[in-house]
Amino acid sequence: MPKRELRGRYAVVGVGTTAFGKLPEHDAYSLGAWALREALADAGLTRADVDGLIVNRVPDYQRFGELFGMNPRWVAQLPTQGRMSGASIELAVAALEAGLCRTVALVYGNNGRSAGAQYGGLDDTYGSGGGAFLKPYGMTSPGAFHALMFRRHMALYGSTSEELAAIPVTFRHHASLNPNAVMRTPITVADHQASRYIAEPLHLYDYCLINDGGVALVITDAERARDLAKPPVYILGFAQATALIDSTVPPADFWREPLGLVAEDVYAMAGVGRQDVDALMIYDNFSPTVVFTLEGFGFCPVGEGTRWVQGGRLALGGEYPTNTSGGHLSESYMQGWGLNVEAVRQLRGECGARQVPGAQVIQYMCATAVATSIIYSNAR
Repeated sequence: MPKRELRGRYAVVGVGTTAFGKLPEHDAYSLGAWALREALADAGLTRADVDGLIVNRVPDYQRFGELFGMNPRWVAQLPTQGRMSGASIELAVAALEAGLCRTVALVYGNNGRSAGAQYGGLDDTYGSGGGAFLKPYGMTSPGAFHALMFRRHMALYGSTSEELAAIPVTFRHHASLNPNAVMRTPITVADHQASRYIAEPLHLYDYCLINDGGVALVITDAERARDLAKPPVYILGFAQATALIDSTVPPADFWREPLGLVAEDVYAMAGVGRQDVDALMIYDNFSPTVVFTLEGFGFCPVGEGTRWVQGGRLALGGEYPTNTSGGHLSESYMQGWGLNVEAVRQLRGECGARQVPGAQVIQYMCATAVATSIIYSNAR
């Protein structure tokens, strides 16, 4: 269990994002460098002020340091799965607490669209490779995996695709208010239902976007954070739990066991509860993941997720405004990184038309075989 005394000891002091979409003139290195330049400028720092570096999706930490011109005292590189965005932030705090560095830059660069990346298919090299024996049966992609999960949810609890549509429709509305979102044209439930199936029962609009882009964050201790250019956003709590055994097949419990462990730890560490959270950032590689997350974290009863999200509950002005940037479904699939940046910008009051008024506590949640959560606040 994370140490509760770490609550608010470290803060995000700079964030940066590139444009999102198709950017063929860039590779993952230049996208990461672009985002890091933005994050350093946001914090009022230079590369000389950074002595820790974590890279994700950027192919090689050594080449990135060479290209960016930095020699950090401490460096790490994590696997490319989106579940590692939350894990990277936890790792940054651990390195700071251990005294391995004082200021950490976290850099993500993804040129997946221009490079023609695919998540799945017979030639896919993404992920653990543990699902190879499932491919002859048609389980060739993460989408098929989540489609099977949602089909089971439908059979057990009576959930429907039409109910699920509330999630991508809401997130697309949020994206329409975000100038940097890739997909900004609003959609309706009818549009969702009329769109083609990719892996039934999941429609086109239930899938995330494969795009190019970069994201960066800068994290340091709370004392130093007070003297920098932007108001600090404190990390109140973080937690992780896994379900690695049999993780290449869809989990019968929709990851409720690890999500429940994470929820217990993260709220205890942060000293807040669900009722204190002003907005949610939920890893939305596919629409059903949002349902599994809400149920697993106890925001709604098990089996009630698709019905619970009706009536604008996740919309701006609703009980829990969620993925206010448009998320992976409509802003861009930056594998959790963009959602963490959106949390920071919301807590600074920088989100313009999509701003959550008076936001003070925002929670990031990721439901996968490596479940994570981060709770942020603009008050220590």
